[in-house]
Amino acid sequence: MRISIASDSDFSIHNLPFGIFSINNSSKRAGIAIGEYTLDLTELHKLGIFESLNLPINTLENDFLNDFIGLGKIITNGVRTIIREFLTKGEDEHWNNSLKFLIPQSKIILHLPIRIGDYTDFYSSEAHARNVGKMFRDPQNALLPNWKHLPVAYHGRASSIFVSGKNFNRPKGQICNDETKGPIFSPTVQLDFELEMATIIGKNTEIGETISTEKAEEYIFGFLLFNDWSARDFQKWEYVPLGPFLSKNFFSSVSPWIVCLEALEPFREDTEVQIPEVLPYLKEKNRKTFNVNLDVYLETKEGVKTLISKSNFCNMYWTVAQQIAHHSIGGCNLNIGDLMASGTISGEAETSYGSLLEITTGGKTRIKLADGTDRSFIEDGDTISIKGYAQKNGIKVGFGEVRNAVLPSK
Repeated sequence: MRISIASDSDFSIHNLPFGIFSINNSSKRAGIAIGEYTLDLTELHKLGIFESLNLPINTLENDFLNDFIGLGKIITNGVRTIIREFLTKGEDEHWNNSLKFLIPQSKIILHLPIRIGDYTDFYSSEAHARNVGKMFRDPQNALLPNWKHLPVAYHGRASSIFVSGKNFNRPKGQICNDETKGPIFSPTVQLDFELEMATIIGKNTEIGETISTEKAEEYIFGFLLFNDWSARDFQKWEYVPLGPFLSKNFFSSVSPWIVCLEALEPFREDTEVQIPEVLPYLKEKNRKTFNVNLDVYLETKEGVKTLISKSNFCNMYWTVAQQIAHHSIGGCNLNIGDLMASGTISGEAETSYGSLLEITTGGKTRIKLADGTDRSFIEDGDTISIKGYAQKNGIKVGFGEVRNAVLPSK
């Protein structure tokens, strides 16, 4: 290996995720993360290492990865294969002639990796759905009648999804604590995070076309960490009958490096049998999920960080394949760069709840932080960071983090 990589690095030789970066005021371009470095794919293309792929350089000299993803998996997986060989073989003329392609990550600016045309947010963790149902509905009937028959979802706002590192202002809207007195207009006092993963669509479909669960993974390019920031007091007042609007559309955030589906192959695990039996179009012959550890930290403006949740991508009742199959069953066309968020990923244990709504039981309790202060919801100056990684048999594939701070309302 020609680059020294720490054993605990998210960006091992087994990962090789794609992203979009720039240096100072340079144009954006495609890169691959390896250890503490970024490989500039444009500079590597100029050295000729992708010659066998007939890879158009303009798909790399680009503000987004969409055109590159659209070349198909033969090309995109081929790039990862060539990079892996390039990094592991002995010294050669390509390596010795130029190191312009190797840039410390500390020297780059990372950008939103895809142009997001559409964004769908699912509601696919049973523990989360039950926890929320107990708070807002009959505790004895926490799940709505449809929940175990279809992957519930809503269409979200793509234009307000930003990359890690972007901070945002506390949103304002209507809050109604007493319906007999009506609502007030105020900044949210119940700002929350939602721990999610995002699936990036890597292949177009035509209008009217459907995708089976067996074929669904052909349409997955990779995954990101996703934080579905939420204003719970807005949500409680506005969500009936059409669901969230201002409580969700003000800001969402993703990690910058897309981990390819193929990098997660070693971390597949069997998942639970679904009871009641689902309709035929949602059945899976080989029902599996991905074992990805997910950690959430709250950092105060003084810089004190506290781990507040430890969950796992396995805590999903509806798989990504089922989400895609259901999304397309009515004939909805999918496009490269579409983002499908998993919904909040909560486990059964309180330590694995994926939102403060659950952790604090709707704000009725408070969590203790490492500096001795406490929280029911997120305060101005707080930073939420989500980290994710899969690890097995000496192989680690990580997602880096999605990290954003909350600024006061404008």
